[in-house]
Amino acid sequence: HVQLVVSGGGSEQAGGHLRLSCAASGYTGRPVCMGWFRQAPGKGTEGVAAMDSDGSTSYAPFVKGRFTISRDYAKNTVYLQMDNLEPEDTAMYYCAKGRYGYCNERYFDTWGQGTQVTVS
Repeated sequence: HVQLVVSGGGSEQAGGHLRLSCAASGYTGRPVCMGWFRQAPGKGTEGVAAMDSDGSTSYAPFVKGRFTISRDYAKNTVYLQMDNLEPEDTAMYYCAKGRYGYCNERYFDTWGQGTQVTVS
């Protein structure tokens, strides 16, 4: 049974930074796509960043250049470094595990519990 445990959210001022972590437990298969999503109050879920099993990354336009996704394959952990935070980044952030090595928004099959990020 795979579980994703998310940590690292909190409150920060605009221009500040936070680092989110997502640790996958119970997974022993090949590396797969890992992604970060967010949902702001009153809005739908949107993709933030994703990383394929080979390390290729993709970012939403609104975070490109400010956020960085990375992963530690040995620890089965993916990170989201968020720099130059903006109030518009305020949202609940989730990580998700893909079903395959390549990333496709239709194929995320396991979700973490979410962590709140608030930027003022």
